[in-house]
Amino acid sequence: MKIRVLQLGSPTGLYGAERWILALIKYLNPSLIETWVGVIYDDPTLEAPLLKEAKGLGFETVRIEAYGKFNLQAVKKLRAFLKKKDIHILHTHAYKQDLIGWLATRGLETKIISTPHGWSKEPDLKLLIYEALNRLAFYGFDRVVPLSREIFDGLCRLPGLRKRLTLIENAVDLEEIKNVKEVPSEIQEIKKRGYFVIGYIGQLIHRKGLDILLKALAEKRLQKKTYLFIVGDGPLKEKLQNEAQRLGLSKRVYFAGFRKDRLAFLKGFDIFVLPSRLEGIPRCLMEAMGMGKPVVASAIEGIKDLIPTDGKGGLLFPPENHQILAQKIEIIYKNPDLRRELGQQAAEIITKRFSAARMARDYEILYQEILEKSSFK
Repeated sequence: MKIRVLQLGSPTGLYGAERWILALIKYLNPSLIETWVGVIYDDPTLEAPLLKEAKGLGFETVRIEAYGKFNLQAVKKLRAFLKKKDIHILHTHAYKQDLIGWLATRGLETKIISTPHGWSKEPDLKLLIYEALNRLAFYGFDRVVPLSREIFDGLCRLPGLRKRLTLIENAVDLEEIKNVKEVPSEIQEIKKRGYFVIGYIGQLIHRKGLDILLKALAEKRLQKKTYLFIVGDGPLKEKLQNEAQRLGLSKRVYFAGFRKDRLAFLKGFDIFVLPSRLEGIPRCLMEAMGMGKPVVASAIEGIKDLIPTDGKGGLLFPPENHQILAQKIEIIYKNPDLRRELGQQAAEIITKRFSAARMARDYEILYQEILEKSSFK
């Protein structure tokens, strides 16, 4: 009998968690696992790109419509779907899906697991309450599966939760990376003008530290022939654009917005920079390393899971320190041999430890283990 699993993600965009789901399901053995992908559709203006991408890969999808930030109709409708399709395991991602999923599975044979993708660095009061409730709900989950050692260790500190935890590290789809052939015209034009291209891909939010990267770019040592592409969207876009203008960077920074061809941008970068204040194991950094790009990143937990030592697979800088970040970028800019060496090391790290195929095998084992302990036969 195949194990029927519903992956419940977010309808808002294709960010780290959504791309993680797509990478996982692509490599699950279809003879063992029957996969559904769903979202809680809480806003009629959203496009739910996760479902579109999942359909494109040939997976069944479901949209649970319940408008509003926390509509209890979502619980009722999700519960009905789980019973109708006889779903064995509900796999949730992020606090809203976790809480709704936990409520929906009460009293059902359906098992529930969560993959925490990280916590907010500076949450407001409402988000703080939601995330606290999320952690409390974990005591009612059949398994909680952090994707980084940092998240795992943090949850281990909660009394009695350790027995529900299983660490399965984050991973990336190497096949998707290797299939990228083209570089966007925007980058081609900049390179024709002789610029060294610095790149970032991800959300425009505080914990990603893009304000630090802009300050680094404004340092005198980087002012001549460096150009920054910021690929992604988020609530801080306008603020960051204003900051770039204030620093005199308007002619050397391009805000590309959300782009489906993000990996084509990555292919065109000379260096990838991730100046985050907080991370799990960042997918964008894994993609850059998997493509063999030299990287500079902040020396924080999560990132150090990928680059444990400065100079082995990438360069690290102290978080918040834009001056040392500028120095690290300059080192790579001025040393083509180092660029090649770091890129080769980075690709080897990802291939050996962080492939999506490896992650999928680990989840197949976990799903089977959970099913064996349930009443489903």
